[in-house]
Amino acid sequence: MSGHSKWAGIKHKKAAVDARRGQAFTRASREITVAAREGGGDVNGNFRLRLAVQKAREINMPADRIQAAIDRGTGAAKGAALEELRFEGYGPAGVAIMVDVMTDNRNRTAPLIRHLFARHGGSLGEANSVAWMFERKGVITVAAGDRDPEEVGLVAIEAGAEDIQVEDGTVEITTEPGAFEQVRKALESQGVTIENAEVTMQPKQTVPVDEDKAPAVLRLLEALEEEEDVQQVHANFDIPSDVLERISASV
Repeated sequence: MSGHSKWAGIKHKKAAVDARRGQAFTRASREITVAAREGGGDVNGNFRLRLAVQKAREINMPADRIQAAIDRGTGAAKGAALEELRFEGYGPAGVAIMVDVMTDNRNRTAPLIRHLFARHGGSLGEANSVAWMFERKGVITVAAGDRDPEEVGLVAIEAGAEDIQVEDGTVEITTEPGAFEQVRKALESQGVTIENAEVTMQPKQTVPVDEDKAPAVLRLLEALEEEEDVQQVHANFDIPSDVLERISASV
């Protein structure tokens, strides 16, 4: 499993015990609202909304807050108008970075993102300057537990997964977005423990980052993720897993 994939797992575990639970709820609410606005409030007929609600439940977001977010999206309740934006640029060591935000004021958010890039040794680029380096994929990370990881991977492949990677009992499964849900359901039906599941932007190729530059890369990513309007940060770095574990504990 690549260092980039390992970082996704670390972020998920940190989020699960994050003291800033309010910020996690805000991000989940925004995603639900926009999904409901675009595709309607029926989770059975709106894949993006169904995924957003699932993620909200994973962080123990109360059901009434989930419904309130859906109502804002469908117009049943009032709320600030949200706009989706994407910022692209480069970080230390030439790492390509994409930042997805939801904001009610782009004139506030854009300068903040630009400042964070500059402050942490990066530079903001033009639209589509790095987007071509990424592709939309479903990524499911599971803990094999007492099961044979290869057998877990086979369940995923038979359900339509595109690729699997195994490391230390953890299985990372990659799918096309359209196959994401059926693969997830197949794993759940077999009692497999899913640690993280999301449709995200995966790098087509990664950039190796030496240990001396790794802290700077991670500091920029952390700073971006802490910004209130930021929903997701995508990057194409590859830092060795042992280095990543060591550094991420102090970043």
